[in-house]
Amino acid sequence: MILNNEQRRFIDSKLQSLTTSKFRSGFKLKQQDKDYILAKGIDVIEEHAEKFIRERLVPRVILNDGKQTPMRGHPVFIAQHATATCCRGCLYKWHHIAKNRPLEDKEIKFIVALIMEWIKREYNK
Repeated sequence: MILNNEQRRFIDSKLQSLTTSKFRSGFKLKQQDKDYILAKGIDVIEEHAEKFIRERLVPRVILNDGKQTPMRGHPVFIAQHATATCCRGCLYKWHHIAKNRPLEDKEIKFIVALIMEWIKREYNK
């Protein structure tokens, strides 16, 4: 996804605000995650991110909200915890995206862009 300057500044400010959380800033990609990204390619990782968001966060009601995103096993899962996009509770707390309604397409695009920017920055460290 290509971001315009305004979107880039917004994503930058969100990522900066997340660094104030000891919990959120503690997430890092391991070499195994970086190897997976290299093997699959960044476009496939972005497809995975959108798929996970659509499956796990879009519905109005999520029975296991707060527990639907594993803490490891895929670079997107790590990024979701780092960016507070792991559950509807975190989406509300950190990004002011209301619960109890389906996510809108623009919100899905924002979430995926945030995840992907975190992954790209972390991968290049």
